Amino acid sequence: MRRMPEETENRRRPERRVSSQIQREVMQLILDRKLPAGAPLPTETELMADLGVSRNSVREALKALQALDIVEIRHGYGTYVGQASLNPLVDGLTFRTLAQLDDETGALAEILQVREVLEEGLISRVAATLSEAELDRLESVVVQMEAAGSEGRPFPELDREFHELLYASLGNALVPQLLGAFWTVFRRVAGVRGWTDDPAPEVTVRRHRDIITALRARDVEAAQRAMADHFRGIEARAAQASRGVS
Repeated sequence: MRRMPEETENRRRPERRVSSQIQREVMQLILDRKLPAGAPLPTETELMADLGVSRNSVREALKALQALDIVEIRHGYGTYVGQASLNPLVDGLTFRTLAQLDDETGALAEILQVREVLEEGLISRVAATLSEAELDRLESVVVQMEAAGSEGRPFPELDREFHELLYASLGNALVPQLLGAFWTVFRRVAGVRGWTDDPAPEVTVRRHRDIITALRARDVEAAQRAMADHFRGIEARAAQASRGVS
């Protein structure tokens, strides 16, 4: 392949650096003006004047920020502050897992391990503070899991609801977003690879009930062990599915 002339290569490097700098300046503008999600950004012309750059540079920066969900471009209407969701993280982790064809199970196990560490730490925080009413709501979700399993229906959404409800009392909006991100990655990978749902739903039900039993006893260590057992089961299912074992 013909090598790019050095002077041309050097000329292009600053362009990439300026593009990333413009992105940071747009983000800083949003922060400085305290613009909430959904608020309109200045027009392209105003951004050109504020930042002292060309229209193409502004557009390139806005497109990059749109990919990160920091801005939302509504064609014909303008550009608005985005939700700054974790969707880019979900897309990146999903691609990363599927791209590791030689060790897909290992890549998925890494994601599960991160989620496990997160949940074991979180459960120690809620173990002593969950009310009986909150524990009863968790029990109700498990009862619904059991009913679905006995009817041969998969219940991934109930599983997700259980884990989000478990930490709702923390009042931390980032927790359900992170848990949802990891859950979505797992479900996407499973869907692409054609992995089946839990072959033994009663085991999943029992593991969730073990978590509730430990929480009712206010036993933090038992709750953490029950959560670890739950994740061991998920990892084992993923490994079996990747080998085509039912």
